[in-house]
Amino acid sequence: MTDPVVPVEIPVPTGEVRLLAAVQKRLLAVPGSRQTAVTLSHVGEHALGWMGIAAAGMVVDPARRGRWAMVGVGSFGAHATSVVVKRIVRRRRPDHPSVAVGVGTPSKLSFPSSHATSTTAFALLAGSVTGVPVAPALVPAMLASRLVLGVHYPSDVLAGAAVGAGCAALTRAVWPWDAVQQVLPGALRDGAAGPRATEIPEERR
Repeated sequence: MTDPVVPVEIPVPTGEVRLLAAVQKRLLAVPGSRQTAVTLSHVGEHALGWMGIAAAGMVVDPARRGRWAMVGVGSFGAHATSVVVKRIVRRRRPDHPSVAVGVGTPSKLSFPSSHATSTTAFALLAGSVTGVPVAPALVPAMLASRLVLGVHYPSDVLAGAAVGAGCAALTRAVWPWDAVQQVLPGALRDGAAGPRATEIPEERR
């Protein structure tokens, strides 16, 4: 009988603790940074804010209802992916006297940042629907906010952004597929099935 596989915890280098403490100190010196970080934390919790925006897009922009559904599904999928990775890696959140924790968290697990993951996926997908470059403004703000609040290491948020970008790319790639379109309600389907069913704004430039 084989022994059960035990998840391996990634040790946190002392250098990253010092880096987090230094970055947090600089960011907290910016007026309003803590309150802004708390607000972003609430909006991004469990990707609920991003899914809410996607739902609003489905209502106010019926011509692109299916694409806004893609944004919501992709944001949720990115969040779910981050949770699975967290439970495999099992890295603990920062816990050091030099790091001030500014908000409560639903989990003690840290890698990758779920906020960074879902926010990046949302920003890239919403940008692909609207043609507005959302990611360059929103993603760095969310990544910085997690450091301001002391709930993630720098590598957590960078990894989260990378996972989120991958989830966004995968969502955009598979959404037009026949197999995906056929399981969607009629109101959410693209006009024509197939890999190139619907153009996105950036492809028309």
